[in-house]
Amino acid sequence: MNVTSKGRYALRIMIDLAQHMDNGFISLKTVSERTELSMKYLEMIVGSLKKAKLVLSSRGKEGGYKLVKDPKDYTIGEILRCMEDNLAPVACIKEGEIQCDHSGGCLTVPMWKELDDITNAYLDTVSLKDLLTGEKWRKKDLT
Repeated sequence: MNVTSKGRYALRIMIDLAQHMDNGFISLKTVSERTELSMKYLEMIVGSLKKAKLVLSSRGKEGGYKLVKDPKDYTIGEILRCMEDNLAPVACIKEGEIQCDHSGGCLTVPMWKELDDITNAYLDTVSLKDLLTGEKWRKKDLT
């Protein structure tokens, strides 16, 4: 699995919107300044986030973007999957399904499929709130 800059930046945008969600709609210019990401790249990314119904947009002077849900209700998996073509560890697995003409005779496919399942299951246990607070990982440091 290789998360591209689109996926990483989508997480940064979602974190920024979550950190400032009490401010209502937030302009892309403000997000750009706080995250130090280019406006052009942000426009493309928020377009995908909006299409996936993860953010709302509003036009006008007070317009911008905001989260649709509470940060605890977003999984990192859903955010990354809306940005990435494929999170699978190999090209023969796409969207959780084996898509390879040689899969019947390939002895490695079951391993790759299981790794894909484990990765997606893990990403679906991490919420946007977990990233904001870091508590999920601090608890592990104590044990």
